[in-house]
Amino acid sequence: MAALGLLGAVLVGCGGQAGETAPSKEPAAAASPSARPSAAAAGPKPARAPAAPPTMAPGPGGLTPVYARRAADSPKSAEKVVALTFDADMTADQGPRAARGERFDNPQLIATLRRLQVDATVFMTGRWAEEYPDQARSIGGDPRFEIANHSYSHYAFASPCYGLPTVPGPDMTADVQRAFDAFRDAGAVNVVPYFRFPGGCYDDAALRALGPAGVTAVQWDVVSGDAFAKDPDAVADQVLDGVKPGSLVVMHCTRSAAPVTEQAIRRIVPELRARGYRFVKVSELMSS
Repeated sequence: MAALGLLGAVLVGCGGQAGETAPSKEPAAAASPSARPSAAAAGPKPARAPAAPPTMAPGPGGLTPVYARRAADSPKSAEKVVALTFDADMTADQGPRAARGERFDNPQLIATLRRLQVDATVFMTGRWAEEYPDQARSIGGDPRFEIANHSYSHYAFASPCYGLPTVPGPDMTADVQRAFDAFRDAGAVNVVPYFRFPGGCYDDAALRALGPAGVTAVQWDVVSGDAFAKDPDAVADQVLDGVKPGSLVVMHCTRSAAPVTEQAIRRIVPELRARGYRFVKVSELMSS
């Protein structure tokens, strides 16, 4: 089991987790009563615009804030909720492998999440959205899901990071923006201003460089160990043993690198529900 956890951590985790900050909440300005039209003159009410997803205030010196789980001092810290997140990884240079038939997507996993009525957040690379635009549009148009940013190319934002090529500091914000552009070009709608560092690797220089991007970095407190795993029960056991109220789990939506994730989900979801847990997106977990 320890080996499985280490293997998962090698793919997804290496950075330290910064202290948590309360999400910033700025109430919208209310119209003055005298400015409001009468009910008779107003006509049909327009559809209410969706609320902006919560974000965290920048840290000292404008450092990008980092979120890993619901804060222990939250009024809802005891609420049995858990956020399942799935990294849709694909690097900028993996197109030839995809052309030869390697699958970096996992439509069966998405179908299972829909069938089980699980809300989830997918951290997607821009390259993945370009390779699978129909799937990106479908995921990003489903209210059960939200798409967050996992960089354009899945290159590291700090070095060393398990052999990943590194994005130069001056190019980091542009890399993140390129991924958001790819989501938009694919037609995804439910896109949130959250970012996950490839490999989980970051340092203060990366947090400072990403400040202009205006994102909240999202890490995790439960490593599923699904990376390259062959035993879905081992993955399920690791998640079930690690989840606590307010946990944030990292998994993968990439068949070539995580072939048993969908099978593990079929066990994880009913067992956590039997314990009283409810599945939420990162935006809901972060809302309090």
